[in-house]
Amino acid sequence: MQNDATARQVRASDPNASTWLSANAGSGKTRVLTDRVARLLLQDVEPQRILCLTYTKSAASEMQNRLFKTLGQWAMKPDADLRQALAELGDDGRDDQHLARARRLFARAIETPGGLRIQTIHSFCATLLRRFPLEAAVSPRFGELDDRTGRLLRRDILEEMCMGPEATLVTAVAQQFSGADFGTLVEQIVTRRDGFRQASDPSALFGVNPQASFASLLVDAFAGDEPQWIGTVLGVLAKGSTNDTKAQARLAALDLSAPDLTTLIELERLFLFGEDAKEPFGAKIGTFPTKPSRIALGPDLARLESLMQRVEAARPQRIALQAATRTAALQHFAQAFLALYEARKAQRNFLDFDDLIAKATRLVTNPSVAAWVLYKLDGGIDHVLVDEAQDTSPGQWRVIELLTAEFTAGESAHLGDRTIFVVGDQKQSIYSFQGADVAAFDAKHAAFEHRFKTVEKPFQSLKLAHSFRSSPAILGFVDAALRDLDASALGPDIAHIAFQSALPGRVDLWPLIEGEKDPVDKNFEDPVDLIRPTHHAAQLAERIATEMDGMLRDGVQIVTRDGARPVHPGDFLILVQRRSALFTEIIRACKKRGLPIAGADRLKLGAELAVKDLLALLAFLDTPEDSLSLAAVMRSPILGLSEPDLYRLAHGRTGTLWDSLRLHQTRFPAAVDLLTDLRGQVDFLRPFDLLERVLIRHDGRRRLVTRLGDEAEDGIDELLNQALAYERGEIPSLTGFLIWLDADQIDIKRQAEASGHRIRVMTVHGAKGLESEIVILPDTADHQGNDRDEIYVTPDGTALWKTATAESPPLIASLRTAKSRREAEENLRLLYVAMTRARTWLIICGAGTVSQPASWYAIASAGMAQVGALPVGQCLRHEFGVWPDANPMTPATTTVRRAPLNLPAPPDPLPPVAVLNPSDLGGAKALPGEPVSEAQSGIARGIAIHALLQHLPQYPQADWPHICAFLVPDETLCADVTEEAHAILTKPSLALLFSPGTLAEVAITGALRDRRVYGAVDRLIITDTTILAVDYKSNWIIPTTADQVPEGLLRQLGAYHHLLSALYPTHRIDTAILWTRSATLMPIDAAIVRAALQRAATPEDTAP
Repeated sequence: MQNDATARQVRASDPNASTWLSANAGSGKTRVLTDRVARLLLQDVEPQRILCLTYTKSAASEMQNRLFKTLGQWAMKPDADLRQALAELGDDGRDDQHLARARRLFARAIETPGGLRIQTIHSFCATLLRRFPLEAAVSPRFGELDDRTGRLLRRDILEEMCMGPEATLVTAVAQQFSGADFGTLVEQIVTRRDGFRQASDPSALFGVNPQASFASLLVDAFAGDEPQWIGTVLGVLAKGSTNDTKAQARLAALDLSAPDLTTLIELERLFLFGEDAKEPFGAKIGTFPTKPSRIALGPDLARLESLMQRVEAARPQRIALQAATRTAALQHFAQAFLALYEARKAQRNFLDFDDLIAKATRLVTNPSVAAWVLYKLDGGIDHVLVDEAQDTSPGQWRVIELLTAEFTAGESAHLGDRTIFVVGDQKQSIYSFQGADVAAFDAKHAAFEHRFKTVEKPFQSLKLAHSFRSSPAILGFVDAALRDLDASALGPDIAHIAFQSALPGRVDLWPLIEGEKDPVDKNFEDPVDLIRPTHHAAQLAERIATEMDGMLRDGVQIVTRDGARPVHPGDFLILVQRRSALFTEIIRACKKRGLPIAGADRLKLGAELAVKDLLALLAFLDTPEDSLSLAAVMRSPILGLSEPDLYRLAHGRTGTLWDSLRLHQTRFPAAVDLLTDLRGQVDFLRPFDLLERVLIRHDGRRRLVTRLGDEAEDGIDELLNQALAYERGEIPSLTGFLIWLDADQIDIKRQAEASGHRIRVMTVHGAKGLESEIVILPDTADHQGNDRDEIYVTPDGTALWKTATAESPPLIASLRTAKSRREAEENLRLLYVAMTRARTWLIICGAGTVSQPASWYAIASAGMAQVGALPVGQCLRHEFGVWPDANPMTPATTTVRRAPLNLPAPPDPLPPVAVLNPSDLGGAKALPGEPVSEAQSGIARGIAIHALLQHLPQYPQADWPHICAFLVPDETLCADVTEEAHAILTKPSLALLFSPGTLAEVAITGALRDRRVYGAVDRLIITDTTILAVDYKSNWIIPTTADQVPEGLLRQLGAYHHLLSALYPTHRIDTAILWTRSATLMPIDAAIVRAALQRAATPEDTAP
């Protein structure tokens, strides 16, 4: 028997009725979508007649994968299992023919021309336009304008306007623009282009008299007699209080004999109250100047107050006039810019995303072609399914309405069961910045319901309240925290039912870390882009990292759907509202503690250190005179020079840094060789090939990843992708690539699901659709609103240029208020999405100031009070169910089985084989006079030099200091052996020993006089006919000839000769000693070492 949650899902997936489904977070809406498509296919609906519209490409891919998995499983199930699966789906077919049809669905879906139509609305519109290019008046080979190309196109058009007849329009806008990035304004003009389609009268919008001007405004504000009495006022103010004297200085700086707009604005600041006053921007009648000064002014006080009143009356007119002037300048510029934008897109055969929606809408509404297009579509689409409907924009809704118009019109309304399925959740609408209109969700619901019921076609409105994801503790807290908040933001009914009603869960609220103000006096040497360790964000990040580290170390248990288990790093999902300093500090604190963390979910390509290093190298290769870029490369892992090295090269030089580096080639041969090689290839290699040469041939990738960590791989790979993209669309050159890359801010989006067992830190927007056992919300304190919009749009669709808050006329003030209200509502929905990502444990914390009731921390505090949370240590906890103790010790159970008594006796054990080391063959190891005090330190020194000679040849010389420091932690010993190893490895006569293909520390074993000998050859060089075995010796006293070599060393070489001869009977075996202190290679004749081995006595030979 089905439970209520499953029954609701089955009912929602019924393909015979159109359905509007409101689905809570975690309620299984993707499953319902997949099941509905599967049931449509079971009813013999052709796959190409089903259209699924999703919000993102990843959602489309996920839905298609799930559907193929279901259909694939049906194809392989036995009859009984398949019948059970179909019954759970709500399908009543039981006969063999129906089962056979179900098994064929997988092949049918795979073989459908063009595949299943599961796509985004933009992708569908592009497909539609390519199907009807003539009717849509577009080229069938149009390209879709991506973000980068769009930015470059807008930049080119702006430069063209600056150099052309439109330059005056650019100047007029530039004089009014106070932002940091003019490109942002241009981008908003494009995204709000509909607001500039028709010319409007800015004066009428802001209530400005068409005859008004700034000159007439000044005439009304100034009587003209001000110069006659202002001197008296200045004299009185100069003798008054401190405030009066300050006002006198400001007033004296104004020329009231020829006042201008600046004069009027300064008088407003002087004569009127501020925006936070009880009477904002009212004249300071009776309070300015101070009372003694007012008395002293006598009859001139009336003149002064009259001026103050005129200034007060002029202010609204000035603000409206300036706003109208700004908007007029913007509209004229925008219309000229958009005309060029459309022309350049047409020239290059591009359509942007808004074009796809607009042209598709125009296609199916154009009276001359709409009938034909809809006739063709009418025979092609019978069922439309819409996912994430709450994030659908008005333009996208228009396309959906047009696609389904025939479902309830004309003869089509009565032919077959043509259905629409819409699923969404008002509480999860968080993409208004991409055009989502949450208000349209309920409006479209009513409109579709009316359409279908008017023609008496089945239409059901359902709600999925069960959550298959979260524990009752989390769902109960979410309901309590949000129940009494704005219903217009979250909907009238916030109620969740936990499907896993017995699943234990927790909600913790940590105490707030109070914010602190930045000190006035800062150390000028402190980095400007880092916050202090005592900053509240850094303290919170440190606490989060400490708590997670402790939970992992202590084996804290969580209860999952599969039972209790210790927490692992992949269980943690940390969600923030924006990528602020707190976001960076959390990642830094986790890395500092060595916690496995996936890093940021989205990265700026240009901000990645590995990318900066590679781009600095390319900039130097493009312009060798660029000493700053070269300095950055020298300090990067690519070259690895130290700070003192760079200082010595740069300080006091007479030419470029490149000239100085070449003059010191003997000290930095590897760096000069690398740069010289790349400089020689600049004119012959494309940017991608040049980067590959750096990364592969010159080992740049390994060096960068070794120093910067695995996260550097993402930036490196994306830079290579950008190089390929550049070469596909442009004539490749290094200079062109650097300019092309500099024109864009590229974001790298990491796949959150590919993070494995690592801690994830991301924004709530990036976590939409994800879930985790433990969710931490640290970004909950007050936020200062940051209105990044430059352009507002009125309800009737007219675009206006935003003004400063204090300089806003009523129209713009009302638009700003409405926008703030919508953002506050969306912030509540963002909180809902964040909290419902958690399965079993939700942790809420914060740092800073909590003074706003709408802050997440304040809402969470109220919610904890509602559910009756109890104090646990310093935090409040709301808990449900029984949690296991931390790190429970489950006693191991062992099953003992008695052996049968009739087993045969085991065989006698083999005698142990004695193992002999070549250094155990006796004989002196040093010549007479070798310092005895060096015995112990000599062993440590020998081990260190062996390690360096083994590993350093594998690395570029620039990396040797770092490798040496790692291999030999003792600084004194490291300095000693590093110099010795460097002398050996850089000696030309010894280069063959350490060339690629030679072997280091080769283990070798064999028989000697019934003994097993096991040793390691320090260096082995094998050719087709010969083998050279080299042993390193660090003796102080070095023999001058082979005859003087100590007997013990000769016997050791003799053992190597013996073992290698057995392994390579056809090769000539040569042996040699490398005296490390003098960097001398001494070959030893084979006859000498064989004779020494014959004289050797094993320990058994000398036993009594």
